[in-house]
Amino acid sequence: MKRSTLDRAVRIVDRLGISLVYPIDNEPEPRSLWSELHPNVRMQWSWDEDADPRVADLWHLRERLARSHDVAYAKWFRGRATFFSLAVFHAVLGRLAEAGDVLAGLPREAIEILDLLRERSPLSTKEIRALADLRGKEHEALFNQAMKALWTRLLIVGTGEVPDGAFPSLAVGATELLFEDVWNARHDVPEDAKRRLDHVLAQSPALARELGRAVAHVAGGSGRSNRSERATRAARAADVTAYAPHHDRAPRTKRRAAGRRSGSADPVARADDAVGTPFSEPTAAEVFARDR
Repeated sequence: MKRSTLDRAVRIVDRLGISLVYPIDNEPEPRSLWSELHPNVRMQWSWDEDADPRVADLWHLRERLARSHDVAYAKWFRGRATFFSLAVFHAVLGRLAEAGDVLAGLPREAIEILDLLRERSPLSTKEIRALADLRGKEHEALFNQAMKALWTRLLIVGTGEVPDGAFPSLAVGATELLFEDVWNARHDVPEDAKRRLDHVLAQSPALARELGRAVAHVAGGSGRSNRSERATRAARAADVTAYAPHHDRAPRTKRRAAGRRSGSADPVARADDAVGTPFSEPTAAEVFARDR
């Protein structure tokens, strides 16, 4: 793939601010790389030998674009591959930081994954599963829930792919390491970046709603954390010796089956889980089988 194609993709993301890779049901909004690179061409979601080769080509371009770090990449909008211009990415991080503590209320598995990525980034999703002890179908739901929480808050980013067995895996890293400058400056976002984000959201109600949900998720987590801290102080004042601080981790035991957490009483989590559609991006097997 020519460098000029990569440069064009970077310019598209810079112009749009936030861009999907593929359109959703061929709808014009939110905007996508496909609709910009192939205007007025209906995308046929097929990966067999008769498929439009431009579909797989774009998936490979996505990998190169994520690896370039000229833009930021995350499974963000409804869990789909999403690119951000660096200015808008900075502004989104700032908007999330304004909502509260972006780490508050994360599932335990999400915190463990983030700790792993703080020590070493990037890691493949296969490596993350192994190191976090989340391999196997019985842990699939826990892993997906943890990754979704991290993607939603943009605590992690994708950065290309790595060879990982028969097919490559997405390489994932901690945002604070791979985009250190904008992460450290998330409380000091330039006004032009804020205005750029506002313009993007005004042009796309769907993106505005998605960010609103992410902000509510952070605010809800911070609220739960504050309540827990108040309970901590009250318990200590009452000299409750059996109390265990909320930030202490339970000893590692055999993990529960995947379905155990589906009945969460958390209204923010329920609202978040009810929104969006299942992942529709192809698997590595589909893409690379098409290339053979």
